[in-house]
Amino acid sequence: MDTTTHHDLPDLFAQLGLPNSTDDIQVFVLENRPLPQTLNLSEAPFWNASQVAFIREQWHQDDGDWVGVIDQLNALLREHPATDELAKADSADAKPAAATPGGSLRL
Repeated sequence: MDTTTHHDLPDLFAQLGLPNSTDDIQVFVLENRPLPQTLNLSEAPFWNASQVAFIREQWHQDDGDWVGVIDQLNALLREHPATDELAKADSADAKPAAATPGGSLRL
């Protein structure tokens, strides 16, 4: 039986004490992205101490109630290649792309 609570972005924003409407979340992401891949999500300059503590604590909990939505926010805030760069990568068949670090949340 799955006893994990599934949270969404509005739940996370409310838990972090941030405005949590869809528009508020979009504005937050647009104003705070892109985070460089070398910066841990919990080290981003826009969090206060209690928000940092929550993100770190929840990421390391065994039950992982908040991990999925924290990872979702992390992905939204990251640098992403431009669409034309993705198309070039898809059409390049000479070599397979090398694995790059940063696919997981670093806290």
